[in-house]
Amino acid sequence: MLDKTFDPKIIEKKQADRWQALGVGQAKPASAAPPYTIMMPPPNVTGSLHIGHALNMTLQDVLSRFARMQGKDVLWQPGTDHAGIATQMVVERLLDSEGTSRHALGREKFLERVWDWKAQSGGRIKEQLDRMGMTPDWDRERFTMDEGLSKAVRKVFVQLYKEGLIYRDKRLVNWDPKLQTAISDLEVIPKEQKGHLWHIRYTIEGAQAETITVATTRPETLLGDTAVAVHPDDERYKHLIGLSVNVPIVNRLVPIIADDYADPEKGSGCVKITPAHDFNDFAVGKRHNLMMINLFDPQARMNENAPDGYQGLDRFEARKKILAELEEMDLIEKVEDTTHAVPYGDRSGVVIEPYLTDQWYCDAVTLAKPALAAVEQGRTQFVPKNWENTYFEWLRNIQPWCISRQLSWGHQIPAWYGPDGKVFVAETQDEAYKEADAFYGESISLTRDSDVLDTWFSSALWPFSTLGWPNETPELKKYYPGDVLVTGFDIIFFWVARMMMFGLHFMKDVPFRTVYIHALVRDASGQKMSKSKGNVMDPLTLTETYGADALRFTLAAMAAQGRDIKLSEDRIAGYRNFATKLWNAARYCQMNGCVPDERFDPASVNVTPNRWIVNEVYKTRADVAAALGAFKFNEAADALYHFAWGTFCDWYLEFTKSLSGDVETQKTTAWVLDQILHMLNPFMPYITEELFAALGQRAEGDMLCVKPWPTAAVQTNDAGAEMGWLIDLISEIRSVRMQMNVPAGAKIDVLVRGTDASTQARLKAHEEIILRMARLTKIETVDTVPQGAVQTVVGSAHYYLPMAGVIDLAKEKERLAKEVKKLESDLEKIERNLNNPQFVMNAPQDILEENKIRRTEAQGLVRKLGDALKQLSV
Repeated sequence: MLDKTFDPKIIEKKQADRWQALGVGQAKPASAAPPYTIMMPPPNVTGSLHIGHALNMTLQDVLSRFARMQGKDVLWQPGTDHAGIATQMVVERLLDSEGTSRHALGREKFLERVWDWKAQSGGRIKEQLDRMGMTPDWDRERFTMDEGLSKAVRKVFVQLYKEGLIYRDKRLVNWDPKLQTAISDLEVIPKEQKGHLWHIRYTIEGAQAETITVATTRPETLLGDTAVAVHPDDERYKHLIGLSVNVPIVNRLVPIIADDYADPEKGSGCVKITPAHDFNDFAVGKRHNLMMINLFDPQARMNENAPDGYQGLDRFEARKKILAELEEMDLIEKVEDTTHAVPYGDRSGVVIEPYLTDQWYCDAVTLAKPALAAVEQGRTQFVPKNWENTYFEWLRNIQPWCISRQLSWGHQIPAWYGPDGKVFVAETQDEAYKEADAFYGESISLTRDSDVLDTWFSSALWPFSTLGWPNETPELKKYYPGDVLVTGFDIIFFWVARMMMFGLHFMKDVPFRTVYIHALVRDASGQKMSKSKGNVMDPLTLTETYGADALRFTLAAMAAQGRDIKLSEDRIAGYRNFATKLWNAARYCQMNGCVPDERFDPASVNVTPNRWIVNEVYKTRADVAAALGAFKFNEAADALYHFAWGTFCDWYLEFTKSLSGDVETQKTTAWVLDQILHMLNPFMPYITEELFAALGQRAEGDMLCVKPWPTAAVQTNDAGAEMGWLIDLISEIRSVRMQMNVPAGAKIDVLVRGTDASTQARLKAHEEIILRMARLTKIETVDTVPQGAVQTVVGSAHYYLPMAGVIDLAKEKERLAKEVKKLESDLEKIERNLNNPQFVMNAPQDILEENKIRRTEAQGLVRKLGDALKQLSV
């Protein structure tokens, strides 16, 4: 017998051990079953599971479990990412606490420490995913720096280099002065800050006392100015185009150029151009072939290109000194307060510097073309579809991809330099030396490039490198391309697009057929979660408190396409109550002799409630399968919730209480409960497996997670209309009782008028159920109705509930009048909002929908209570 109380902690470890023993997540490349592939976005090896991971992994596990039930050979490929900067920082902090540093250890010793740390701490994320019931194929777990993936990275780099798609160039990058490396746009956080806009006068050469004014928030870059730009159509400055101005302090003459980048409506319309320290200026400099003067060293201190008095100064100290000199020279026209976005490194927390430096680049412009075409042609589809626009926007405006990083931890670039700077790119050091010996005609010493590759480079190979590429493996042949990628919108460009580019280039096919973009998980009030706000929800804490099933089901139930999730503990607690309801229903069935019978044929049932519930199972099964096929996780979860809690527990089990001991009903009940457990299993694997094992004599290894999804054809019968009528009637009577404040324990009469023969037959057939479930004393057909009776209509018949003697009519009329008045006031406020164009334009979509729903509900309630008030007054 099941325990009286449901405790998730007791069952979770037991069921997880059973899955592991059965090898539930294992892919079977040799099987004839059709493949179904999901590539897990590899979490950082430094990471712990956060609520976004929990959502992402839950949706992947639901799809994986459902596909296994459909008879597919599922490969849910797990792994972790080496997370270059993040991991290096973790280990550097550890070394700092020991009184040493990366530089003191040297590269080789430092890398040894990182690998040691990875061995000790890198398994944490797997333990956390196991705790939540995830079933990837852990035997195939990969790491982006394991030997197989490293081989793939080297091969891709060398091939792209030979094809001219990887090259070395001097360009601007996001430079982190603290970490002393280039970083990606994703690792830059723009922060709105209060600052100043300095308006500085530059003297025009050859024009007596004539100046032009430029405005800047970064006067320290003035020393690197190589032009001043004006718009070609700006009448104020047309006569100056082609002349030169003198850059203060350095006394450098630079040209006044015409360029569309200058905005006549902004400031003075003149823009100082510093190509080596601003991305827009760099583009202007390229167009006009301007000199590019790098003012800073890797630590953002003034270098040898600055005047003697500035060399070695930090950039912000240099700013103060420059402003003081400009003030003394009377060249500052005015200073304005301003608020502007300042770029910060997300890990170092320091201001990022646009920095001119030699780096390795990938020709993303060329690689993007097939990736664009693949989505345009529908070979890969985004769900929701609107995310295709984001993908298109980024790829149509793509820039060369800086793929080198000045770190120790990562894939070291396979390039070696000869004594004259000649570069040799090869997969191995031996190959590089052979090329060098052939080139120089003698044996020489080579120096390997010390940079490593951007983490996203190796991640871009994930869909095929994890399957054994460049080797021709059975896994690569069977599981590429993948079926679906589940990921967040924030890495569509950084990861999804790059996997598309590399997959198409090296595998000649897209890496996945569908990209499902899930929403962001926010707190209950819609705020983004952050440690600083104190609103972070830890999935492991939630799992410990409410159970993994409750958290999983909550996340799936709230995963509506295109809508962020407003997560509250109340919702999770509500779905824990759902698990408890399921447990209690199973105990009730067990106590009433409802034992599963494999020989049971649902098409053979005769009792009307049994015929009805069989129909509802078929409908729900079809709805769930269709919803999951369309990635509508919330609709699938909603269908299951309403069927299990409402249709089965609240209605069917109540309908059949009077049939206790009836063999057909016992077998039907057991069959329906098995179907519920089966359909719920991808969402709530722990409790469903526990109940399935406890409710019948199951064969060894007979578990829901390996049972086929039922495919029997839907068989319909005519019980739906009759039972739908019965539910409507009982619901309406209950609704009237509640609105009239009839005490829950009070039994009342119901009087009926206008019944036809069919309704009379139904009333007679289901009289016991109606009396019991609606708390009635009798059902009586009448021609006249007493005063103070409240009416409701179901079908063509009118039902009257006499209230005299049951409630205080005068008090109820007063209460109803107040309630109607309050509802009308609320309705008026809602109408004002919905009729306000400003509100409709600015309100989030979910708030608009909520207002519309509230309006409809309020309108219906006003009508219903108003009618009741009139009837009591008759």
